[in-house]
Amino acid sequence: MNTSTSSTSAAASASGALPRIAVLATGGTIAGSAADVTNTSGYQAGVVGVERLLEAVPALSGVAQIRPEQIAGVDSKDMALALWTTLAQRINVLLASDDIDGVVITHGTDTLEETAYLLHLTVKGTKPVVLTAAMRPASALSADGPLNLLNAVTVAASAAAHGQGVLVAFNNRIHSARDVVKTSTYAVDAFQSPEIGALGWVQDGRVEFQRKVVRAHTVATEFVIGANWPNVEIVTSYAGASRLGVDALVAAGVRGIVVAGTGNGSIHASIQQALADAATQGVAVVRSSRVGSGHVMRNGAAADDVLGFVSAGSLNPYKARVLLMLALAAGATGAVALQTIFDKY
Repeated sequence: MNTSTSSTSAAASASGALPRIAVLATGGTIAGSAADVTNTSGYQAGVVGVERLLEAVPALSGVAQIRPEQIAGVDSKDMALALWTTLAQRINVLLASDDIDGVVITHGTDTLEETAYLLHLTVKGTKPVVLTAAMRPASALSADGPLNLLNAVTVAASAAAHGQGVLVAFNNRIHSARDVVKTSTYAVDAFQSPEIGALGWVQDGRVEFQRKVVRAHTVATEFVIGANWPNVEIVTSYAGASRLGVDALVAAGVRGIVVAGTGNGSIHASIQQALADAATQGVAVVRSSRVGSGHVMRNGAAADDVLGFVSAGSLNPYKARVLLMLALAAGATGAVALQTIFDKY
């Protein structure tokens, strides 16, 4: 176990100046508003600007020098590939600047885990990049966004967060972008890392990491964010499933398909045959699982080697899609090369 603790930032200069943290707002529930303070579901997401978000957390002035930017104002269920490109490219510019010591992104919870993993694989810097969000809109009684934002900035200002890849600070816990998933539709502790747990915690200005990220990320990846995204879709295996969805996707020209299998990535016979046919036509096929935790073992000679499938390991279908898009965009082809990438990241 590798434990590191920091309550102040190494980025602060010898003169005692506070670290300079860019806060990039993209919308989401944390920027949501409803007419009634008791309404936590019937609100409009992404309507509160970044300046108002910051005004709700006056304690930030004692943690960092904040450089706010409004990147977007979307409900994260509508996150688009073009916005991913814009966000990643902007973060890379900021990380390369001597005037910025870390970056915080406010985001909606619906697709936060996907955006976080995309950035984990494509941002090029060792400075902290931390996403945060909220389960209750800014207008709600006991809104959770302000404390989450304060904690995210505290983590981004921490020496211990350097070199850890992209992080998620939520409900006092610090998660790796690779591991974190949304596990509740309503609870303020909606984000967990179910397979191996959180990296650490943040509370009252104290940041502590209990372990470090092991798999390659950020500056150690071959992935470069770009405007061209290979078309990769997701299908699900379930009782009574047919091959119609897979056949339609292949006919539409997809480059890759991730299947959310049952159990250990097992696939209904009808879908499996359709995916095997797709693989023979050059479509990349990755087996993941619809189960909330665990990992998909590679079947080897029993199935994967014969059918040309790739195992997603512990990545859920949505993160597996992110990695497959990036791998295909980087020029990886064939099940062997793709499996090597999935084993690495």
